[in-house]
Amino acid sequence: MRGWTRVLVALALLGAGITESTRAPDGRPVIEVDAPTALLDRAVHIRIGGLPAGEKVGVDLGAVDAEGEPWHGHATFRANPRGVVDLDTATPLSGTYRKPDGMGLFWSMNPRSGDPEQMYFIPPDSGEHVFDLTLTAAVRGRPPVSRTLTRQWTAPGVVARVLAPATDGVSGMLFLPAPGTPRHPAVLAFGGSEGGRGPITDAVLLAGHGYPALALGYFGLPGLPDELANIPLEYFAGAARILAAQPGVDPEHILAQGYSRGTEAALLLARHYPDLVHGAIVYAPSATVHAGFPRGRTAWTKDGEPIAEGRIPLDRVDGPVLAIAGTDDRLWPSADSAREIVAELDALGNPYPHRALIFPDAGHGVGTHPYFAAGTTLNHPVTRELLDMGGTRAADAAAQAQGWPQVLALLASLTR
Repeated sequence: MRGWTRVLVALALLGAGITESTRAPDGRPVIEVDAPTALLDRAVHIRIGGLPAGEKVGVDLGAVDAEGEPWHGHATFRANPRGVVDLDTATPLSGTYRKPDGMGLFWSMNPRSGDPEQMYFIPPDSGEHVFDLTLTAAVRGRPPVSRTLTRQWTAPGVVARVLAPATDGVSGMLFLPAPGTPRHPAVLAFGGSEGGRGPITDAVLLAGHGYPALALGYFGLPGLPDELANIPLEYFAGAARILAAQPGVDPEHILAQGYSRGTEAALLLARHYPDLVHGAIVYAPSATVHAGFPRGRTAWTKDGEPIAEGRIPLDRVDGPVLAIAGTDDRLWPSADSAREIVAELDALGNPYPHRALIFPDAGHGVGTHPYFAAGTTLNHPVTRELLDMGGTRAADAAAQAQGWPQVLALLASLTR
C-alpha cells in the first residue's frame, strides 16, 4: 500500500497547487507536468492549461524506439470551464485510448509502421539508462507547444555487474543500489520459454527502488542449454547464493520472480530451498510442472533427477507468495493456477502473506512494470510461432499499473 500512498499524496499536492489555468502571453497552451524527469514506473500527472473554456486540444506523446521506429500516443480533449484539461480525469474525444487515464498516452503509443498488437516499444539505450519522450499540445490556429519528458530506468548510483558462466557459474546481470544503502530484500528474476538474458529491465528498476536484483538467463545463451530442458534447480540456487552474498542484500529475504514457464522454477526454488529463497512473485503462473519446451523433454531436474510433471508441492515454502494473472490469458489458465497456488498455501496453513491478484480481461502480458506500449501477440523467439496471448492493451496496462506497486509494497513490507 505504500506505493499507492505516495501516488495519492502526489495527486493531492498537484491538485492543491494548480486550481485554474493561466493563459500564456502568446495564446498557446500551457503544459504542466509534476515530474518531467522520473523513474519509468512513476505515474506523471499532466495538465494542459491556457485554453478557452470548451476549446478542443490535441495532445501527442512521441518517442523513438531502439530500432529508430517512431511511436506516438495521441488524444483530443475538450477544456473544462476553467480552461484546463487534466489527463488524469479527462475523457478523450478520440485518440489511441478511450477512458480517463493519466498515463494513457504512454501505454497506447502506436508504431508508425506495423501492427501495434504485434509490436513492443523498446526504448533506445544510450548506456545512461534514460530515454526521452516529447509531449506536444496543439490548438487549431495557434502554434503547438512541446515539453520533453525524461524516463529513467534506475536511480543514480546503481551498480551493474555482468555474470558469466565461465567466471560466475551463471549468466545474468546483477544490479545493486548505490554503495552504503542499508540492506534490503532482494529479487532473483527470470523469464519463461523465450530464454535469453532474463528480465534486465525489471532488475535495474528494482535496484533503483533500493532492492538488489539479479536478472538471470537459464537457457538460450552461450554456455547454457539451448532449450528449456533438463535445467537443474541447482543453477538457480547458485545464482541465489551469489545474490545473497552481495552488500546491501538482506540474505533472509530473497524472493524468486518468475514469468510464465519461469513461475514453475520460482515455486520449485521456494519449495526445495526454503533457507535460501524465501518466497516467490509469479506472473501468469502455472501451479504445475510441464514438459520441457519445445520438444517435450524433462524441464527441470534436481540432484540429477527429473522433476516429475504435475502439481508443484508448496509444503516447504517459507515466505510470501504473490501470484498475478489475467482472466483472458490464452496461453494457459494462469488465473486458475494463481487461485490454486493460494488455495494450497491456505490449506497448508502457510503463515506468510500469500494472495492472487486476478485482473479482468488481462492476458498473458499481465506484467510486469507499467507504462510501456506492448502488444497482445508474440512472435515466439524459439519456435517463431505467432502466439495470441489474450487480453487487450488497455487491460494489460491497467493490470501492470495496479500489480507492480503491489510487488514494491511486498518488498517494502519485508524491509527491516
